Order: sequence, then C-alpha cells, then structure tokens
Amino acid sequence: MKRSSWLGVAAASVLASAANAQAPASPPVLMPRAGAPLTLDAGRQKIKVVLVADGLKAPWDIVFLPGTTNMLVTESTGDLRLVENGKLVPESLWTAPAPKGNDVLHGVVVHPDFARNHLVYVSYMKGDDMQQTLAISRGRLDGHTLVDAKEIFVADAWVNASMAFNGRMEFGPDKTLYVTVGDRDPLCCQPKDDNSVRILAQSLASDVGKTLRLTDDGGIPKDNPFVGRAGAKPEIFTYGHRNGFGLRFHPVTGELWQLEIGPMGGDEVNILKAGANYGWPLVSMGRNYSGTLVSDQPWYRDGMENPRLFWVPAISPAGMAFYTGDKFPEWKNDLIVGALSGQHVERISFGKPGQAEPRQVLLRELGVRFRDVEIGPDGYIYFPTEVRYGSGKPDGTVIRIEPAQ
Repeated sequence: MKRSSWLGVAAASVLASAANAQAPASPPVLMPRAGAPLTLDAGRQKIKVVLVADGLKAPWDIVFLPGTTNMLVTESTGDLRLVENGKLVPESLWTAPAPKGNDVLHGVVVHPDFARNHLVYVSYMKGDDMQQTLAISRGRLDGHTLVDAKEIFVADAWVNASMAFNGRMEFGPDKTLYVTVGDRDPLCCQPKDDNSVRILAQSLASDVGKTLRLTDDGGIPKDNPFVGRAGAKPEIFTYGHRNGFGLRFHPVTGELWQLEIGPMGGDEVNILKAGANYGWPLVSMGRNYSGTLVSDQPWYRDGMENPRLFWVPAISPAGMAFYTGDKFPEWKNDLIVGALSGQHVERISFGKPGQAEPRQVLLRELGVRFRDVEIGPDGYIYFPTEVRYGSGKPDGTVIRIEPAQ
C-alpha cells in the first residue's frame, strides 16, 4: 500500500477507535445465570446472552468437537476441560506438564481429520524458574481423557519471562498448523523501556515474535518461506509481531488474518503474507508502559507490512472469528473480536482498503474480559470470559449470544 493511502486508513482507524473502543473504568459484572439469560440491545435488534458453562479458571481458548456442540476449553491455569451436552465435565481431560501458574495452558485445536483420528493439539508454557518458552503437544481424545499426548514442537523462544507466550493455533486448508509466538518481553507490562528481548521479533534466527507454520506432526513444511536460508528458522511464516492472539482464515478470500495486542495502544489486525515483516518493535502506534513512544515511525517503514486496522487507545483484542453462521444474517462474514482490557466485543464490517470500517460495540454491559470467539455449529457465537486476570478463582464462563425472539 502506498504511504498516502495508508495515512488515510490510519486516520480513519484512529478516529473510529477513539469513538468506539474506550472502555469504562471497572464496569460492574452483569452475567447470565443458569436458566436465566440476559436480553440486551444490539443496534437494530436485541440479543440474548446465555450461560453455557461456569466454574472455569481463566478460560483461554475453546474449540468445538466436529459434528457436535460439545467443546474443549483450556484453562490458563493448566487444565484441558470438556463441556459435554451443555455441562462442564468435572474432571480435567489433561493437565499441562508445566509449573502451576496463571499463564500455563493456552491454545487448543482439533485435527482437520478429527472424525477419523481424534487428534487434539494444545499449546502451553514449557520451562523452569530460569527460562520458559512455548511448546505444543498432540494427543488423542478418548472419552474424557486425552491419551498418548506427546510433545511435537518446542519454540526457540527461551526467555526468563512468564508472559507473552501466545500459542493461538489454526489449521490451514492444506492441513498445516499455524502458531503464534509472542515477543517474550520480560518487561511487558512494567513502566520501563528495554528493547533487548522484543527486538528479537526482527531476527529470523529466533522464534520470538513470530507466526510459525508446521506440519501436523510438528515438522517443517518444505514450502515455508525461509526454508534453506542460512541462519533462519525454517518454521517461521511471518515475523515482527508483538502478541498474536487471534488467527483465522477469511471465509471468502482465504487470507490468513491475525490479531495482535500492542502495549498502550497500537493493537492491530494484520493480513499475513508468507515471509512478510509486520514491523514490531520498529513500527508501532503504541506507547511503552513508561509513556514513551515505542517507535519514532508509528505507521510506515519500507519493507514492512501495514496493519489492516488498529486501535488507539488499546482494547487488547484477544480472539476473533468471521461470522459464518445463519442466525445473524446481517453479520455475514463480519469480524467478531473479543477484548480483554476493553471488556467488550466488537463487530467489524470491512469494506475496501482506505474506507472507514463500520464497528459495533457489544456486551460491554457484562463487565468481563473476552479471551476468544468461536462460531458454533448452531450458528450462535460463543465466548470464554473471565472477571479478572490472574485471580485464580473459578469465575470464568463460556457464554453465547443468539437473537432474542
């Protein structure tokens, strides 16, 4: 994109973000109860908010088991859970082989051929008190247990930082597995400026700040963009990322879209291209937690990709899905984004590049954090939520929205 066109997009995005994404300070928690859904306004229609499951500890990711409305849920405290026939199964299906904490277990996906092989993939923190990284295991779902779980990939992102692992996963149409790895910045949320770790997002010799592409057994696809390049990690698909928390293929174009959480501002939606550089930390609209600018070039640098959209101020977009169901026909192919610090959901209708994107803020009344978005086989939209990060309390839920009759 030419710089002049990009500036138009940037200005439109900033104005829209400032108008729509400013979160209220500590809104009260208003949640549905079992058998008692909430009815809320959503523009020209009303929606019903239904409790699917509660009693979860910091739910991070959800995925439906093909052909059912049963779902797997990861708790970031370390356990893989199952919601079956509308009820949370009491026992854990699997526990991450990592020290207990608040940021242990992350993503979960099922193999494209799950109906045949019952394979499930989980991403989690691996390491000890000195260094940690992101790892992926694959196991077979057998009833209420994940059996034969085996570690198939360990990212080269070893840093002494118990945060910014990411681990959002998505299978591509060719059955390759895409995985996000964060910038592993140990000063991620502290009022200090230190570029020594996050600059590794620009290095092809490290998995820090990357989106990776793997085979379904954790190997390297032969057509990855950096295969054969001296000094480059062959698993890298794209680089220059901070914290990639959403990963979805567009239902019409087939492009791979990614959400990226910035620091204080500069959250992004990116369209990923093999081998491309997305700028972090050399380009960012955000500020460090000390208040200083991350970069003196906030939105343009030669050889780097511009985001499709960004947020200022930050909303911490943590999960997304394109709406492909039939219950909300006016939302067809719109992007549904869940926000952590913003404590709301956004529906975004994308037009042509350079046009302002119409946005609708939803579910702000609930006062909770939205970690992921899934479109159910029933056409409803599902979200795992938490009241407060790191509380360690079973106050997490899975909720869904449906049109109110």
